[in-house]
Order: sequence, then structure tokens, then C-alpha cells
Amino acid sequence: MLNKPIQIGTLTLKNRLVMPPMHTGMAEGGYATAALADYYHDRAACSEPGLIIMEHCAVASDGRASQTQLRISDDDMIPGHRMLTEAIHAGGSRVLAQLNHAGSTGIDAPVSASAVSNPRAQEPRVPHPLTPEEMARISDAFVSAAVRAMQAGYDGVELHCAHAYLFNQFYSPLTNQRTDAYGGSVENRLRFLLETFARVRAALGADVPVAVRLGGADYMPGGATEEDAVEAALLLESAGADLLDVSGGMCGFILRDNTAPGYFGSMTEKIRRAVHTPVLLTGGVQTISDAERLLAAGKADLIGVGRVLMRDAHWREHNP
Repeated sequence: MLNKPIQIGTLTLKNRLVMPPMHTGMAEGGYATAALADYYHDRAACSEPGLIIMEHCAVASDGRASQTQLRISDDDMIPGHRMLTEAIHAGGSRVLAQLNHAGSTGIDAPVSASAVSNPRAQEPRVPHPLTPEEMARISDAFVSAAVRAMQAGYDGVELHCAHAYLFNQFYSPLTNQRTDAYGGSVENRLRFLLETFARVRAALGADVPVAVRLGGADYMPGGATEEDAVEAALLLESAGADLLDVSGGMCGFILRDNTAPGYFGSMTEKIRRAVHTPVLLTGGVQTISDAERLLAAGKADLIGVGRVLMRDAHWREHNP
């Protein structure tokens, strides 16, 4: 089943294997490098994922997660990204640009939904709560970054709302204590993302795939639940999302008490039962057999293979 093609919006993938976004630290000053292009080409050519989702790209110079993060915040970065997309296409895979703003987990002045320290921040800093005007400027940055991505040859884009980054800070009740239209209910907490999604969709058109990485549940007391994740997924489907790339929220991309292959499978299975949009499950998958088993069990429509593929470009032939 892993080798069965699947449709993501207007994009046909040759199989259901995905290389999910993982920070490599190979960017220099935010710019793509030849070494980074070679890295992605090798993984596309040797393990043949139908889709690669580019490591998260900062949409603004003041929204970086780290000094070594790839950026897509300026027009002079487009040629470097074109080098990446050409390398991946030459290897036989499709590629989405993942767009992100770090918010209160970043290295710049911390901003967030509310003046609440982020559970995943390396230093407990109280962030500045964004005003609607400031949110609009960040939304502008996402739209501009999405347009640059298409100019660079990406097959679509993904908006990052997981792993305690900015959109996830609005979605999670652990970091969102707002009392305006952006706080309270799941729909309100997702509003900033939904508004930005609509603007990105309008800028790119209906034929360009737009995905969302959703940190559906925090797995922490008082945090977002799997039931919240299902509600959020339904809202994103109604908004026109072409792919729901499901992961953790404030817990990050791991579950401390569960290391089994597909450890977010409980959440993705519930989401998949509720929506028609393709669902991607990533986490702990080590072998082709793991991926096939999760697909057969109905946990998701696509399977992401992360750390092992990051370490070994020939992962597929080494892990039947």
C-alpha cells in the first residue's frame, strides 16, 4: 500500500512515503547551500519518497527558531531555494516549502498569543502578546513567503502549526489566554492560522496545494486534546487544506511515554475517520514494514519517516 499513488489537491504523489521537515543546520545566514541541495537530492534519489517537506523556513528575519534555520523571508533567497527544488525534483520527489514563525520559542524578541512563557522555550521568557495589527503583519510575511516559494519551484506550501511555534501558541490553551476573537474556543484559537491560510490560498490560487502541520494535541494537563485536534482538522478541511500533517503540539515531535512506531496514531486515526482530507502520520517509524502496518491499520493515508531517513539516504533499502 505504501507504493500506491495518492492525490494531494492537484498534486499526484508516486507513493505514500514522506520525508517530513527536519532541521539540518546546513543553512548559512538563512541561505540554502550546495551541501543542503546535495543532502536532499540524495534522499529523494535513494529512498524515493513521494513527497519531501522542506525543513521549516522562517518567513521573517525576526521570527527565527535558530541561527542556522533556513529562511524564505527575502527575495534574494529565491535562487537558493530554486537550487533545492531542482535537486529534489531531479531525485524524483515532489516538495513542499514549510513556512514558519517561531514566536516565543525563537532567538529574537519573543512574541506570542499571550504573555505566557512557552513550555518548550529553552529560556523561560515572557513574550509580548501580539496585537491584531502585528498579527496582520506576520500574516503578510507568510503570504510573501508562499509567493517566493512558488517562484522558487516548490510544488506547494505547508503552514507550521505544531511543536510550540507561533501558530501552535495560538492554538494551545497552555499559551493562549486571550479573551478576544483569538482565544477561548478551538475555532477562536485557530483563527489566526485560518485567516493566514485563506490569504495564502488567495495569493497562490486554488490549484496550488496548501498543507498544514497541526500539533493537534499537547499531551499535557490543560493542553489541547485529541478531541480538539479532530475539531481543528474539520475546520482546516472546511478552509480547503489539501493535506493534514499531524504531529504533537507543546510536547514537540515526541511522546515520552510512547516510542512505538506511529506514536501519534491514536490522534491521526480519529482525525482520519472525521475528514476526507489526506492525513500524514509521522513519529517513530523505522522500517518499510512499520509504514505498511500503519497504513493497513487505517492510522493515516501517508507515512512520514524522519530521523532514520535523515541519518541514512539509503534508508529504504536498508530497512525492509
